[in-house]
Amino acid sequence: MSDLISLEPTGHHSEVAAGRPTCPVCAREAGAGLVAFDRLSEGTQKLVAANAPGGQLVSTVCARCVELFERARVQSEKYAVVFEQGRYVLPTWLRLGADERYTGRGVTVAFLDSGFYAHPDLTTPASRILAYHNVIPKGTGTLQTPETASWHGMMTSVVAAGNGALSGGFFRGIAPDSSVVCVKVSKGGRVSERNIMRGLKWALEHREEYNIRVVNISAGGDAEQSYLDNPLSQLVERAVSEGLVVVCAVGNAGHEPSHPVLPPASAPSAIAVGGLDDRNSLDPARRGMYRSSYGPTFDGLQKPEVLAPGIWVPAPILPHTPTAAEAELYAILHRAADEELRPIIEAHKGVDRDFDESRDMPVYLLRHLISVKLHENDVISEHYKFVDGTSFAAPIVSSIVACLLEANPRLSPQQVKRILIDTAERLPDIEIDRQGWGVVNPRRAAKPHVRRASGRHTLHTRPGG
Repeated sequence: MSDLISLEPTGHHSEVAAGRPTCPVCAREAGAGLVAFDRLSEGTQKLVAANAPGGQLVSTVCARCVELFERARVQSEKYAVVFEQGRYVLPTWLRLGADERYTGRGVTVAFLDSGFYAHPDLTTPASRILAYHNVIPKGTGTLQTPETASWHGMMTSVVAAGNGALSGGFFRGIAPDSSVVCVKVSKGGRVSERNIMRGLKWALEHREEYNIRVVNISAGGDAEQSYLDNPLSQLVERAVSEGLVVVCAVGNAGHEPSHPVLPPASAPSAIAVGGLDDRNSLDPARRGMYRSSYGPTFDGLQKPEVLAPGIWVPAPILPHTPTAAEAELYAILHRAADEELRPIIEAHKGVDRDFDESRDMPVYLLRHLISVKLHENDVISEHYKFVDGTSFAAPIVSSIVACLLEANPRLSPQQVKRILIDTAERLPDIEIDRQGWGVVNPRRAAKPHVRRASGRHTLHTRPGG
């Protein structure tokens, strides 16, 4: 499986920097010393060798890389069938190095979004969706309706809290045991500030009933405005003061001449999340910025505060839709033997016109068309695809918050925000305005900072954890 997790070399590594030993693979200083390559297990040796810059032979590696690649080896072996059945993609929990002892158990996250669907990753083996509320009087759509507005909220909720039921647990969120409340805030697919406010008010009113601790808002407001004058921002401030952690996407206009961060992300107490582009890689040297909105707010506040993956994010495909039928066809063709291609295309006639018109082409051209379709549609497998946008970076942070609150339910929203900021990792050579305090680090966040913020001496852990 080593070829599945090999990373492109960065070409910026050295053995010694400033007289201190550095890891030849990740180029970081090795404060704990270096480990001899020949002491690693055979599987881990293959992964390290695959990731050595320029394909060079290495004789030592740092302890951090050993831990990282050993975990990757275990996961690649555990989920070998998933790799074989789909295109190469690493789940966000592995890329961020999340602590698997914490899964958001006992914590409810409310999602304010355009619409939702009761996806198997949230309902298998038992539903963790505690409530569904539509803020529009006489609004249409249910959790069983795969309508156009359903896909966005389905994806954000599953990215955070999905258990990967359709992937054998591989494409799970960082909080796969958390509970979910779905609040639909759109009318005709459009999300307005007024409806976001309606949704947030409902979450506030029902927070004790459903144990809502976190609110995820992957939607932006109408216009740039001071939080002193903006009713939605004022409501965010109230929600945080009453104990809710409010996590907001900053938007995706970072390459535009004007890239303001709008309410609710611009509210001072919100945790505003920008996008990281980690190249679907375990190598921190390959990290860069996604096209997030950024910069001082109308009130001069730094936004975003933190970054999380905003591209190459595995997310579910909305079932019972033409997109799902196409993904199924592409995935089946991708795995099929050459002699099976034409019968499969014939059996799926009407799903994709390009294949209907090309079934008599030579096999090598069919293979090329399959590859084009997979990449054009970001298909990973029948059930998952790549998505991008800070809409999906925000729920990743929400899932980390759920794990922090599982570890220590006494944390206040202010303490949670402080922990995320204190444990984030800055990206080198990226402007502070764009990245805030850097990339969230769930494993560091769940360590001594939880104890220190609460004044406790031990973490709440799961049985056996």
